Amino acid sequence: RLSGPDWPCHRRAARDADEETCRPAEAPPRALLGEADALASRGLFAEAVHLLLFRSIADHDERKPGLVRPALTSRDIAGLGDIPSGPRGAFARIAMLVEQSLFARRPLAEGDWTSCRAAYEEFAFAESWRG
Repeated sequence: RLSGPDWPCHRRAARDADEETCRPAEAPPRALLGEADALASRGLFAEAVHLLLFRSIADHDERKPGLVRPALTSRDIAGLGDIPSGPRGAFARIAMLVEQSLFARRPLAEGDWTSCRAAYEEFAFAESWRG
């Protein structure tokens, strides 16, 4: 299990690349958070976390077409240097929770959801996207 400094985003934190493009508009992420909150309120934490991961990947693809290729895993995407280190670290935290849920078959709890939600907000609304 990778965590902390083992994640590629932490190894590359000093290497921030072109920061001006990936930031999504605020309305779609806010609507997405509403959808994810609705899932979490029904105790569907894994589904809510997966939704945030998939949207984060779509955000990458919309802002930097071709960056996210179909063969890349979420761990690979977390290691891409084309996003600022703060949002990249937030994405890595979301991806780690999805990995724990999907591959380790670890049920996610409300605290996991809260952590993931905060990570998505950090990813989507980070000042470093403004370039």
